[in-house]
Amino acid sequence: MPDDLRVLLVVGPTTGGVGRHVHAVGGQLIARGHRVTVVGPSVTDELFDWVGLTGRFVDAPVGAVAPTALTRALRAVREQATDADVVHAHGVRAGAVAALARVHPLVVTWHNSRPARLRRRLGHPLVERLAARGADRTLAVAPDLSARAARAGARQVDLVAVPAPPLPHPVRGRAEVRADLGVGDRPMVLALARLERQKRLDLLVEATAGWDERPDRPVVAVAGTGSLAQDLQRRARAARSPLLLLGRRSDVVDLLQAADLIALPSDWEGYPLVAQEALRMGVPLVATAVGGVPALVGSAARLVPPGDAAALRSALEELIDDPGRRTALAAAGVERAGEWPTLAETVDGLVDIYRSLR
Repeated sequence: MPDDLRVLLVVGPTTGGVGRHVHAVGGQLIARGHRVTVVGPSVTDELFDWVGLTGRFVDAPVGAVAPTALTRALRAVREQATDADVVHAHGVRAGAVAALARVHPLVVTWHNSRPARLRRRLGHPLVERLAARGADRTLAVAPDLSARAARAGARQVDLVAVPAPPLPHPVRGRAEVRADLGVGDRPMVLALARLERQKRLDLLVEATAGWDERPDRPVVAVAGTGSLAQDLQRRARAARSPLLLLGRRSDVVDLLQAADLIALPSDWEGYPLVAQEALRMGVPLVATAVGGVPALVGSAARLVPPGDAAALRSALEELIDDPGRRTALAAAGVERAGEWPTLAETVDGLVDIYRSLR
């Protein structure tokens, strides 16, 4: 291809949506004849198989703060950037590393808000300033991130979609999955999330307190892993919440098909993949009105204020008790999903940006 691009993608530690998005974008670029190299921590290759995707993955501790690790990451980014037409860093930590490496042209996508951990939060304003001021072009996945990037000194900020990669077809039927989970005909609320503070699964437990005693005995199934598993289980037992921790699952599409409702009670989300997947599949969504969620779902989901267990409980119970409302919301979700940019359209826009910076 005469006008192919050499693209260097820089990623930090990621176990979820950011990694899946970068993997999908990289795959699209390669399918179009562009050459892609990924620099990031080895754990991300174990999860997303960059080597299998691109053939060019460079292990570097991007996002680490220890001086020796940071030096290794800077060296790797500089070395790989010498043969790149454009560097695209995903996340402000990766963007700060690329900025410190002084590589250009540099595109930085802001995917997440401030970290939950206090130790990382204290240094985050500096990380944001480095990423914002070092970028030739800044992209943000949510309006509040766009505003943060501008305040941090970004010269040009544009909103960008993060389309969820297409899901495979379900392998098992709804009844089979529900039988395997022991749900049967009972209402099933599903959350797909890391078991970490930002996702506020503790709020979901609080909102479903006492559900063990409801006549219809709903189930609250949570697929994902994280540091809060034992704490959530303890809270659920104390609150008589019917929490069912499923751990890491590879059958997400089967679980979505089996659910009556999807819950997304996070303190913050950007362009959440689970919300996209729920609406595409016609599964009613109850989510907190944070970050990019309202702009993404419009009126096709039930939104509640963040941190409000009573509002979350009311929304969940309203939909559990009203099949007609669930059906209407499911149809609205499918319609809304048809309005979102596709992955191909999003990559079209990225390629235009890359070429404008050459």
